[in-house]
Amino acid sequence: MSTQDLRFKKRKNRLRLKLRKITNRNRLSVFKSGRHIHVQIIDDENSKTLVAASTLDKEIRKQKKSNCNKDTAIAVGKLLAERAAKKSIKQVVFDKGGHKYHGVIKALADEARKTLEF
Repeated sequence: MSTQDLRFKKRKNRLRLKLRKITNRNRLSVFKSGRHIHVQIIDDENSKTLVAASTLDKEIRKQKKSNCNKDTAIAVGKLLAERAAKKSIKQVVFDKGGHKYHGVIKALADEARKTLEF
């Protein structure tokens, strides 16, 4: 495992530990690969996924031209916020999963923040 991978893992684990200590809100978790973005709202107390959205969803696949860019991230954030509103989820804590807060991650968070309270 490279040092870059180790740093990423340490940063991700450190962030999740801090989030658990600070608050009991549901966690908005982001996973980003080279091709796709997956976002979930997770209830850590019960270990259940409450709401999820991804670039693999039919609604996103119809309108996108590329898999992992800012426009697609905005669409995923909007879809997640709509699904969370249907389940009356209003407050979450943002878990960027070790990724830096810029580009695709920032675009997704800004769109979700319009409906959800971080």
